[in-house]
Amino acid sequence: MPEPLVSTLFIRHNIYLPALLVENQAWFSAHDLGRLMGKYLDERTTRKLDADQRQMMYVYAHNVAEERLMVSESGVYALLVYHYCPENRLLREWLTHQVVPALRDARSSRTVERPTLSMLDWPQMSLCMLHWQDEPWIRLRDMPCVLADDPFNRRESWWRKASRVMRGF
Repeated sequence: MPEPLVSTLFIRHNIYLPALLVENQAWFSAHDLGRLMGKYLDERTTRKLDADQRQMMYVYAHNVAEERLMVSESGVYALLVYHYCPENRLLREWLTHQVVPALRDARSSRTVERPTLSMLDWPQMSLCMLHWQDEPWIRLRDMPCVLADDPFNRRESWWRKASRVMRGF
């Protein structure tokens, strides 16, 4: 058996919701989420989700390590749309504004700062950037593209400059 993932328990209306963060993505117990939604969520009822939105995980919750059906954050929002009920707006707000930020804050307070990725978009191209130790980094192989489009680094041969000047006459 693999090492169980340790969940964090959140309480809403006297119902415990085990949640955990795996690779910076929030996952929730489908069974307990269903209790909060007033629906029975199991393997069959979550088949409408994409494969990356549901997963069996070995989780430590309620002082027991067991295999549980877990639903990703995007899967939760999809289930809330599939099983629409006006009362679930407050559940979505609670998950979005309290539970997920609390999971991420707990993770960041106990781990070393990790690099993050972002995209830098220009009209001619997009560039992937890595942010690490308060510094932006780009791949060496992307440098020729960046320098080629740099308006401040226009290096033309003397022949091209001369031909451009001659066209003006």
